[in-house]
Amino acid sequence: MHTVASTSAATDQIHGFAPASPADGSPAALKRESGRAFSALWLLALCMPHTVFAQTYAWKAPTTSDATASQEAMPELATRVLHDLPDDPSAAGLDRRYRLELVAGEYDAASHTMASLNERWRHETAIPSRAAWVTVPYEIYADARKEAAAGHLDEAAAYAKAFRAHFARLDDWPSAEVARTFTDTSLAEMHAALQSDLEAAKGASKLDQAGATRLLGDYLDVSVFRQASLFAPSLMKEDDARRYVTEENVLVEEAAGASVCAYVMRPRKAGRLPALLEFTIYASSPEAIRGRARLSAARNYVGVLGFTRGKVCSPGQPSAYLTDADDASALIDWIGKQPWSDGRVGMYGGSYEGFAQWAAAKRMPSALKAIMPSAPVAPGIDVPMEGNVFWNFVYPWPFFTLDGKFNDKAAYGDAQRWRQLDQAWYASGRAYRDLEKIDGTPNPTFHAWISHPSYDSYWQAMIPYRTEFSRVTIPVLLVAGYYYGGPGAAVYYFQQLEKYAPAGEHYLLIGPYHHLGAQYGVLDAQGRLVDTLAGLPVDAVAQLDMYELRYPWFDYVFKRAPRPALLRDKVNYEVTGANVWKHAPSLAAMADAELRFHLGSGMAERGFHSLIEQAPSGKRTSIPFTIDLADRSDRHDAAIGGRVMDTAIDTRHGLAFVSRRFDTATELSGLFSGQLDFITNKQDFDLAIDLYDLTPQGHYIQLSQYWTRASYAADRTRRRLLTPGREQHLVIEGNRLMSRELAPGSRLVIVLGVIKESGRQINVGSGKDVSDETVADAGAPLSIRWLTTSFIAVPLRRR
Repeated sequence: MHTVASTSAATDQIHGFAPASPADGSPAALKRESGRAFSALWLLALCMPHTVFAQTYAWKAPTTSDATASQEAMPELATRVLHDLPDDPSAAGLDRRYRLELVAGEYDAASHTMASLNERWRHETAIPSRAAWVTVPYEIYADARKEAAAGHLDEAAAYAKAFRAHFARLDDWPSAEVARTFTDTSLAEMHAALQSDLEAAKGASKLDQAGATRLLGDYLDVSVFRQASLFAPSLMKEDDARRYVTEENVLVEEAAGASVCAYVMRPRKAGRLPALLEFTIYASSPEAIRGRARLSAARNYVGVLGFTRGKVCSPGQPSAYLTDADDASALIDWIGKQPWSDGRVGMYGGSYEGFAQWAAAKRMPSALKAIMPSAPVAPGIDVPMEGNVFWNFVYPWPFFTLDGKFNDKAAYGDAQRWRQLDQAWYASGRAYRDLEKIDGTPNPTFHAWISHPSYDSYWQAMIPYRTEFSRVTIPVLLVAGYYYGGPGAAVYYFQQLEKYAPAGEHYLLIGPYHHLGAQYGVLDAQGRLVDTLAGLPVDAVAQLDMYELRYPWFDYVFKRAPRPALLRDKVNYEVTGANVWKHAPSLAAMADAELRFHLGSGMAERGFHSLIEQAPSGKRTSIPFTIDLADRSDRHDAAIGGRVMDTAIDTRHGLAFVSRRFDTATELSGLFSGQLDFITNKQDFDLAIDLYDLTPQGHYIQLSQYWTRASYAADRTRRRLLTPGREQHLVIEGNRLMSRELAPGSRLVIVLGVIKESGRQINVGSGKDVSDETVADAGAPLSIRWLTTSFIAVPLRRR
């Protein structure tokens, strides 16, 4: 069974709450978090695709622990690696070469190589616009180093001269992208990567070329962005003053006496313009705030960053979710009345910011004319619980967002604390409600959440509920991904629009992205292309920069520009493995048939049960499954599988079923469904269903997932306990889209399991509020007899 505990991408589940490991939670920090994986993949791309290098290089580790102290060793090593580097005119080869040239001090050669790389990027299909800005930080570094080496200027003056020269040549948009690179890049994480390289090489007398290239690339990044951290912030402010008018810490008062804080940036030479609002709870550095507004100002909009109540300059205690509908609506009303506004406001942003757009849409202020939620969360639907099962990764989030005017990075970034909390709770068998007691710090927000295990009026007050969606008649573009929290609640929101506002202009775009990718695309914090997601190659047509979708979308709404070409119909989806985008008028129309698989009692290969396409005839049989939910002896077990494409899957807490081999290429696109017939000895259990493509090469590729508390499967607003010993039925309505072309010879694998892990609530089936259950309530192990009349129906596209 695929569980949060079994995947390193668990922290990407839903960034309405940023990942429980590290750092920040602002969009910049979230992207940096993804950048860690991105950087590793980029380094593999640099070192592997074209030539397997056998050269080794004598190496003597620096005697100091300071990672930036290798001022002589690194250039000398780079020179030796360059001497052996084959001539490779590919983008990866040019990228590798200019970095080595910069470390070696060959600045003119590096400038020439960067120019060649940019020219190549301009003619590639994958985001050619990055040629205008990705290498600029390195170009500035090269020119500054060359100027300083000549002895004409000190480091600060040399950098300022190079910065001003480059930014003077840049139009507003590429300059904003370069500035975003400076603000979004985490120098601390770069230092950590370099220190890791040095630690790995500790005691070694030789480095192979791959290791040397990795070390030198990380050393260069630290050098470039260390220098930028010292000098770029003031220079960016200077450049902003030339291009934009800014208003900081604007306190916007509401009629009821509350207030929210806003930051405004607008083009200096423009008149009245539409405004684009990002309403967020993530308040990090002033530079990051400025950078997020700058992106919209650079595209000839008024960029407004609004903060939830109690954040930045807003007085009072910060709050999450509870007042955002009123607060965002009040801010939109204020924007529409400003002298620089043409009276129209669009909203954008992902995760929590995606939720905030729906909170505003609950009130539908008159100035709100369009929204673009990316991987939006829906409180009570997918955060802090999904399928009415609460997630542990949200537990630290209130400390991060609600303990001050700005984000509490220290508390939130204490990954060891939160990991130990999960493990201690799991091992102890104590009630879920005791998490804060085990941690030792009160967490009233989390306590309030788990006091509402049903989707009741507490959650319904936060976003549109049922017929309230009928008022959302403005253009809506939802963006989502298939993996790791990528959909967020996007599919839920789109389903509600289909049901209650079918005539509206609403679009869904979904592809092979996770929660971050749906917000930002396939570029890392430095603008480098990452074409693999947790082991799965990202098809070329899906390699998008989501910023390049955002502004054409709003240009279409506000400036009568053509509609973005990808939005050919209401549902726009990439068929993974087929490298093609397809388009449908509805979610249901993604498929034109279904394949129905019944649970087979017979055994197939790999110890899996069979999936049978024919309905069982004659006497029914059952497939027994037993799990001891009180047994926590597995707390130290190593994770199994968990990547999007992996060589193993976790079946410890469930049963695996496998289909026949498909004779031809088979497209599965849409939402799966089904019915599970069973007899159990408990009043409740938490169900997990995972679907995989088992390729002829033996790889498992995630297709879709589903989680629910059995007692809420029929109605998330009301709990209906099971009757032990009696046959019962669960109707399954999938909520995570899939689209994949299975190759001939592939098989469908379904893992039918029970949630038992340290990262989520554990429902032992007593019938009590699950937050109050302990192992003492578990009694006998959970026993389920799955009847062979049970089936899963997967959506099939035949043409």
